[in-house]
Amino acid sequence: MLPDLKFGPLTIGFPVVQAALSGYSDWPMRVIARQLGAPYALCEVMLDQFLVALKNRQRTGHFLFIGDEQRPVGGQLMGAEPDQFTAGAIKLVEAGFDVIDINFGCPVKKVLGRCRGGFHLGQPDVAIEIVRRTRDAVPSSIPVTVKMRRGIDDSAESRDKFFRILESAFGAGVAAITVHGRTVQQRYVGPSRWSFLKEVKQFAGDHIILGSGDLFTAQDCLDMMTETGVDGVTVARGAIGNPWIFAQAKVLAAGQPLPPPPSLFEQREVIRQHYRLAEQLYETRRCGQMMRKFGIKYAALHPQHTEVRGAFTKSSSRDTWEGVLAEWYAEDRPGQYPDPAIHRSQSECA
Repeated sequence: MLPDLKFGPLTIGFPVVQAALSGYSDWPMRVIARQLGAPYALCEVMLDQFLVALKNRQRTGHFLFIGDEQRPVGGQLMGAEPDQFTAGAIKLVEAGFDVIDINFGCPVKKVLGRCRGGFHLGQPDVAIEIVRRTRDAVPSSIPVTVKMRRGIDDSAESRDKFFRILESAFGAGVAAITVHGRTVQQRYVGPSRWSFLKEVKQFAGDHIILGSGDLFTAQDCLDMMTETGVDGVTVARGAIGNPWIFAQAKVLAAGQPLPPPPSLFEQREVIRQHYRLAEQLYETRRCGQMMRKFGIKYAALHPQHTEVRGAFTKSSSRDTWEGVLAEWYAEDRPGQYPDPAIHRSQSECA
């Protein structure tokens, strides 16, 4: 078995965890992931300005909703200025998050245009100041972690800035750093460079490094740790609609054969529970609309995935959601594993 993942004084457990996923990793998704083997999950990334101005309203309350059944849970933060960033971090602490994660990895154009996310990899002085100020502002009992990409681009200058930020962040007291194997410039185009993760882990020594990028199967998770030596991995897109990936990775790590994919009845139970959890958090009308994207992802595990995907695309309410389940999940047939080639082809078009 793999050694437990630890963030400073906090023991996480099995070193395959759920990443922060903008627009996806809300409370329902995190609960499902925890039930199916993820020892830790991060909330969707939040802006510091948004957090500082956030009021306790029904439409926005889900961002800071935490249940005891999902602890430990991480809150991920993104911003531009050190002062506002630390204020946002304090709001996450007050909300009860167990770990504060700093996002220096988002490659979205509108984020970069506002000097956030991956933009900071090009300005190490500001990035290091954000890390130091955040670590100072957050109680010492709460670990601070960082998410990075391998640089803005593949230039020597970008590489030097990456390692300067990495080394300084550990020097400032961060407990772990997650490294995505693509550059900011790449976004999601082309493969994640796992060889770079190996280099980073060798540079970091005993410091905790997690890997990210192109983790679409349970075997991918174990292969990344074996090939690179990283201490753990964070599963992002590979966990959307496939929360079983965590339990599957744990089985493989124990030296046992990969279990069969969940049957249609097993899928139906989780899909139904996911909707019920979402109903507790969102307005009825909004719930039906926002759950559609999850249904589309769950469809990849169905042997008639194209037809099921089309059915979920038209779902907009509890009744239509249940209608999809009644039509396509009425017989307990074997499921299928999602096709990693589909994820990778979508990456090439990102």
